[in-house]
Amino acid sequence: MIEFKDVSVRRDGRELFSGASFQLHPNHKIGLTGNNGTGKSTLFALLLTQMGTGDTEVTLDKGEVSIPDSWHVAHMAQEVGASSQTAIDYVLGGDEQWYTLNEALSDLSSVSDDQIGVLHQQFDEIDGYRTPTKAAQIMAGLGFNTAQHDLPVEGFSGGWRMRLNLAKTLMSRADLMLLDEPTNHLDLDAILWLETWINSFTGLVIVISHDQAFLDATVGHILHVEQQQITLYTGNYQQFIRTRHERMAQQQQAFEKQEATKAHLDDFIRRFRAKASKAKQAQSRIKQLERMAELSPMMADNPFSFQFYEPAHMSSPLIELSKADIGYSTTPLLYNANVQVTPDTRLGLLGMNGAGKSTLIKALVGELGVLTGTYQVSDTLKLGYFNQHQMDALDAEATPIEMLRRLAGKTSDAQLRSFLGSFDFRGERIDTPSKLFSGGERARLTLALIVWQRPNVLVLDEPTNHLDLQMRQALTVALQGFQGAVVLVSHDRELIANVCDELYLVHDGQIDEFDGDISDYGKWLSEKRKQENSSDKGANKKGKNKKANKKFIDKDSVSRETDNESGNGNPDKSKSSKKKFANSKLAENTAVSSLTKEEQRKLAADQRKLTAPIRRNIEDTEKSLAKIEQKLVNLETQLANTELYEEGRKADLLKLLDEQTALQQQHSDHEESLLMAMTTLEEMEAEFE
Repeated sequence: MIEFKDVSVRRDGRELFSGASFQLHPNHKIGLTGNNGTGKSTLFALLLTQMGTGDTEVTLDKGEVSIPDSWHVAHMAQEVGASSQTAIDYVLGGDEQWYTLNEALSDLSSVSDDQIGVLHQQFDEIDGYRTPTKAAQIMAGLGFNTAQHDLPVEGFSGGWRMRLNLAKTLMSRADLMLLDEPTNHLDLDAILWLETWINSFTGLVIVISHDQAFLDATVGHILHVEQQQITLYTGNYQQFIRTRHERMAQQQQAFEKQEATKAHLDDFIRRFRAKASKAKQAQSRIKQLERMAELSPMMADNPFSFQFYEPAHMSSPLIELSKADIGYSTTPLLYNANVQVTPDTRLGLLGMNGAGKSTLIKALVGELGVLTGTYQVSDTLKLGYFNQHQMDALDAEATPIEMLRRLAGKTSDAQLRSFLGSFDFRGERIDTPSKLFSGGERARLTLALIVWQRPNVLVLDEPTNHLDLQMRQALTVALQGFQGAVVLVSHDRELIANVCDELYLVHDGQIDEFDGDISDYGKWLSEKRKQENSSDKGANKKGKNKKANKKFIDKDSVSRETDNESGNGNPDKSKSSKKKFANSKLAENTAVSSLTKEEQRKLAADQRKLTAPIRRNIEDTEKSLAKIEQKLVNLETQLANTELYEEGRKADLLKLLDEQTALQQQHSDHEESLLMAMTTLEEMEAEFE
């Protein structure tokens, strides 16, 4: 358990949080939220400092942080340097224990026979033979194909290096995992995979993220930093928003009541302070005022409030692709594409990594010509195109107001400053060169410049990558009110669900209308992965990673050494060794073309023995689910009581809602565990057939 007791921290002379007290338990999944600059990254740095790691040291001004001495931490850094190390080696480096043992076993020339046996035993205890497979599975989940495993890290772009860094972090045998914006460089299918991975991770996870759907799917608690205070909420992000708004409303009422009391006291003091007969009472009121705790008014705190201008001219269609083959050089990536963008279009593009979404976007905006077919645009087309390249193309030396003035002509400075203020460019930031801006500020400025030009078609390729939750919410509201066409590629499911009314799926070189919503797409992706895993099994059984065998330990040779040790007076084996032995005997039995009845009975017994732990796990999980479901039914009965919603029962209501959220999270976790166990059982039984 991690415990903060009355913790206060200052950085660069500014107090970030004061009097912070909370507890974080193993297996908890925590979302760390708060506006930019409130101290989220500092909290990560403080935890790393307390655990004796990290590059930035943060010291306590006051209080105490308790972390178990035996805990290991994995932290996803925000930068990955160039390296000639291969991608798979880089990822495997995240498992330090495996990497150390593997290096030692790769060169046994200076190791004694006794030490060799110990090393093999340690390697077996950590299930080291499967570690390269685990690394390959993580890389596949994050979008890497097997051909990329042996490429050097320096050969990847910045975004893909960040994926490698995330993969390396996930490989760690950590008790505490700190993830800072892990979804920023992922597409939707990789995010959905990451959600599953986090939910199955057995340690404590603290994640900073501006992706509301991701937080809702992964966390059971929110640690919120606001006004130098850190508050721990139970529930996912949606529940946190509801609870926080209720507390804000209560605090606002308390503030208004206090302001009325202060006004009354001030009035009494002003009228009677000079009168001798009332001086004592006036002094009493002054002391009462001094003792009153200052309450802050709770106001809507989103600094962004903008809208898209109504387009001046529009005709239909605005953009049209007809029977188009699209690709690079003479090689098509997409075939027979038919896409029509009209003033009413609200189109979201879905597809797995590398399927061709960005290729289609480039064709729609005219950056990439069609190989065959036709591409036509209306004379009235006024395009607003957002992508990473647009952000990178900002004039590094120019300020926001200088860039806007180039587009605005004779518009007054007051109007320009007011417009930029709606994107939270105020004060000195308006006159700051863009080269000094963060990624989020550059993204906001790019959007501001697009909005000013009054487009009638918005083509947005991952517009939320660098935006925080408040700006994402403002962008969603603005797009909902936009009166032109929208074509959107985004891993932000909330944005797609709230803006798009039709979805196209880019897959296997085709572009088809997707019959379903964004949650159905998640199910489609899950089914696709199962199909791909099934089709890869045959190749895996024949030795898919032959190149890796030269680099990593030969499992068969280690098995032979283990057998030799057993023949020399070492009959004891670890549980994992016995399992490997049973698996190998099972494989030998199934390879026999004809078996006697006695052999068949023995084989069936071996199979039942291997699957028994999984079956017990399934049975236990089902029993736990039944208990949780009964508790949820009882809670719903209590919540149906209308008296619970009276003014004086708010504390009771919040307590029951917290209990309900915790149980719902437990129910979701158990269902996920049950699904994984049943899938494992099905796969094992299929292999026995």
